Amino acid sequence: MQVTVLKSKIHNAHITDANINYIGSITIDEDLMDAAKIIDGEQVHVINYRNGERLITYVIQGARGSGEICMNGPAALKIEKGDKVIIIAYGQMIESKAKKFKPAIIFNEAGNSLNHG
Repeated sequence: MQVTVLKSKIHNAHITDANINYIGSITIDEDLMDAAKIIDGEQVHVINYRNGERLITYVIQGARGSGEICMNGPAALKIEKGDKVIIIAYGQMIESKAKKFKPAIIFNEAGNSLNHG
């Protein structure tokens, strides 16, 4: 049996920009993507601390080391510059492997730098 499990999570991400005129997605600093094992084009859920909004979109790779996390397209009406969010990616695997799988979870500090503590 296949099960869907937490694969990756960026906790306490700060939205650095919101671009309503872009076609959609969320742009994420490549360093954060690497640390969370999220790839370009991957589906993610974004949960907003400010208003409880939860939406599904896909990732666009941002400039490495920029700290950029930009909400693009119509989702910029629900998640604004300055909001704090959780970004989650899920994966599917067989149940026996899922029981042993360890997700990549990172915690951000101000400016979307990685907390290595």
